[in-house]
Amino acid sequence: MHDAVSRTTYSPRLRGRDDEIAALRAALDAVLRGEGTCVLLEGASGTGKSGLLTRLDELAGAAGFDVLWVRADELDQYAPLAALYSAVHGPAAAAGGSPDIAGDRRLWLLDGITDALEERSQRAPVAVLVDDAQWADPATLFALRTLPGRLAASRVLWVIAVRSDAARADVTRMSRALRDRGAQGVTLGPLPAAALGQLAADVLGAAPTPALSRLLDGSAGNPFLAIELLRSLRDADALGFHGGTATPLTREIPAGFRRGVQERLDRLPEDARHLLQIGSVLGRAFDLGTVARMLGRPVGGLLSAVDGVMRAQLLVGAGRRFAFRHDLIRQAVHDELPLPLRVALHRDAADALRDGGGDRAEIAWHLVLAGGAIDDASLHTLTTAVRDLSRTVPGSAADLARQAADLLPAHDARRVDLLTNAAELLGWTRRVTEALELVDATISEGPAPAQEAALRLVGGEIHQAAGDDAAAMTHLERALELPDLPEDLRVRLLKAKATAHIHRREIAAAEETDTGLVEAAYRSPDPAVVVSAMVFQSQTAFYRGHLSRALELAEHATLRAATTADELRLRPPRIPALWLAVALVSTDRLEDTTRVLREGRRSAESLGLGWSLPHWHACQAITLLEGGALDDAAVEAEACLAVAAELETARAVPLARAVLALVDTARGDITQAGAHLRAATAATPGGTPYGPWTALAHARVLRAQGRGSAAAEAIGAFRSGDRRAWLLSLPPGHWPALARTALRGGDRATAGEMASVVRAVAEENGDQGVVLAVRDHIDGLLHDDPAALRAAVAGHRLDARLPALAAAHEDLGALLAATRGRSDEAVAALEEAARLTAAIGAVHDHERVRRLLRDLGVRAAAMTRRATATSGWESLTESELKVVPLVAEGLTNRAVADRLYVSVHTVNTHLKHVFTKLGINTRVELTRLAVERARAGTDRP
Repeated sequence: MHDAVSRTTYSPRLRGRDDEIAALRAALDAVLRGEGTCVLLEGASGTGKSGLLTRLDELAGAAGFDVLWVRADELDQYAPLAALYSAVHGPAAAAGGSPDIAGDRRLWLLDGITDALEERSQRAPVAVLVDDAQWADPATLFALRTLPGRLAASRVLWVIAVRSDAARADVTRMSRALRDRGAQGVTLGPLPAAALGQLAADVLGAAPTPALSRLLDGSAGNPFLAIELLRSLRDADALGFHGGTATPLTREIPAGFRRGVQERLDRLPEDARHLLQIGSVLGRAFDLGTVARMLGRPVGGLLSAVDGVMRAQLLVGAGRRFAFRHDLIRQAVHDELPLPLRVALHRDAADALRDGGGDRAEIAWHLVLAGGAIDDASLHTLTTAVRDLSRTVPGSAADLARQAADLLPAHDARRVDLLTNAAELLGWTRRVTEALELVDATISEGPAPAQEAALRLVGGEIHQAAGDDAAAMTHLERALELPDLPEDLRVRLLKAKATAHIHRREIAAAEETDTGLVEAAYRSPDPAVVVSAMVFQSQTAFYRGHLSRALELAEHATLRAATTADELRLRPPRIPALWLAVALVSTDRLEDTTRVLREGRRSAESLGLGWSLPHWHACQAITLLEGGALDDAAVEAEACLAVAAELETARAVPLARAVLALVDTARGDITQAGAHLRAATAATPGGTPYGPWTALAHARVLRAQGRGSAAAEAIGAFRSGDRRAWLLSLPPGHWPALARTALRGGDRATAGEMASVVRAVAEENGDQGVVLAVRDHIDGLLHDDPAALRAAVAGHRLDARLPALAAAHEDLGALLAATRGRSDEAVAALEEAARLTAAIGAVHDHERVRRLLRDLGVRAAAMTRRATATSGWESLTESELKVVPLVAEGLTNRAVADRLYVSVHTVNTHLKHVFTKLGINTRVELTRLAVERARAGTDRP
């Protein structure tokens, strides 16, 4: 698919760009070998980026590439992903306008674009050529910085042209992210004098004399400016031609490009000049009907004007619109208009678009550019545009809200409302620092109490989303101290405060915050309010140790949310199914968790709850870890980190890092575990709910290093707050490890307190076998009671927690060996522990059990080569071996994910591991190796 503007841009033969063309040829060759490649093409305006893309189009087409053009425009800020989406999905998608990205469905849309490009790349290599990326909307920039990495193993070439002087922060972030991930940089600098001479010969049909070459030096090596200079001289009859050479008839250098364009305009008929001037105000591409309305003429009355500008090659056709041949021309025409006239024309443009039923966002753009005082009707247009844009491009909506606020007097209360809305929208787009600075700056202006409280609510919710519950609490408490708050605002503040208390595991404080809120919520006609109350009650019941009641409430909330006709948006943001999964992990229904996670994650993606995706992966990771699937737990934790990085959100990062530290400790890679632990600690703000996880991981690493006392100190936070809530933050399979750590570190008091908490929880939950087994396990450790440990073994045999069962066998065998010496029961228990640790790949734990067996004179087999291999086919996990043949069949990552009932991000992570272990980089290489292995009859390790 080709963009009409890009295909009709006037450009003589490329000169002086041989090195750049060679770099692009090399990129094409890399993609033909199966390597996804990204090139960042940078240069000042007019240096020939579009021309180079056009040349690449020709080269790629000749090599059999499927070429897709994406041309960004200023107004793309209000048409999120439209150009990229239509390029990938075809004209039918373009006719439908912008794709629906209500909520945060960016990852869901990216998955669809990734899938479509993967499918295309299996039929033919694909080249995606992006021009004028500096104008792209935030959603497209997000896609451009994300997709090349996702498709690195597919035959896709990305060439993204962007102005080197682009000032937008999100454009800079895209460029930096692409470079960090290995994108090749190609910078278009000034053309050398020889190339300028060749260019002059192409334009004039005659070689430049030294005098003309000196004049061309005034273009500073910019090919577009050089061409315009030559054309200006030729059109003004200021060149003499003799003997195949061209020489200037004047020594005067034109007054500059803008003046040169103005002189060309002066030579045009009046109606053509007015067409260009009005068009420059409307944008790079514009509708002729809007120009006609602004000039007070019928469209048919502009035919001669259109003919004049087209003949002068100042405008080109762009689908149903006209567009300036180059942005520099449009800018020159626009900038030559006196400022008062530009302002008036932008206001007229807003009126003309409004009269013609134009897009509210485009009208708002002109109102902002017009500046000055605005009337109520204009403000209504702006606020309506902000509301409309907030559903699709919250970042652009935030910017528009701030611009609209700047048009209002400082004392206008509506200004504060707009800035509050802008801060909230910035928080949705993860521009957290910018949002919080805006909150603080607006509060410092001294708004009315209710407006300050609304600002502090936004600040609190942003801090909560970022994982800093201590800072959130500060905002919320100060807001609640303000006088004369509307009741609905006070209720929202109290709900956010209660949620912050739960995150901080301050359950008594959370319950005290509920001053009739839950009772009132159940009377509300709004199902979101009712479901929110159910989730809150479930969470407080859970951390009080009432697991069955917590499950009941969580299941009711999940069912109510799923059967409501409209999607529910809870405030503060929560998802009932995700909480249900968290609660299930700590009960006898561990195996139900995977189903809830799978169904809930897909629903969250489709509903635009993209912010939650890292949390789904993190919950899946702790579920798999609890069951002993170490390899898959690590994959889900890595997928959590990958998605969190794409979304630029950090709340789930400490949990994912802690899981990876625990997995690496079990595998025996203590160095890598320490690195993950440091990253978890660095990403852990004050009061995080994942403090117990980082404490557990820290203790496990220290124990593995032989630092028992330090390990016991690492879990000292258990005694500093609500001990039951702290312990219940971890699944029960980990509780005995905490007690064992305390005992072996000489802290018998902490172990005893843990035992007391677990006994109390067991009394409340006699129907939960896992809790009873853990109680027996901890009692056996605390009192050196083999009978209790035998009961723990029997209890754990009934659930799917293999690490907990292995630990119970090990503790029983070690106790019997220590008190009775070698016995059949001790050996049998330790041998079973060795078998289980080997089965789950816990190398470190397995070696520890083997040492216990050797002390009894029993020789235990080492783990198999496959369990310890780090490269080659033998190192692939069972899940990775399931992915390989599906990729070899030609399935896309999405299709593989659907076949295996996992997330596409999980498949991406599996493939990265496979490539690393097999020493390859592409799907093509993987397919070849898989086919060769199958032919050799060794398709199973």
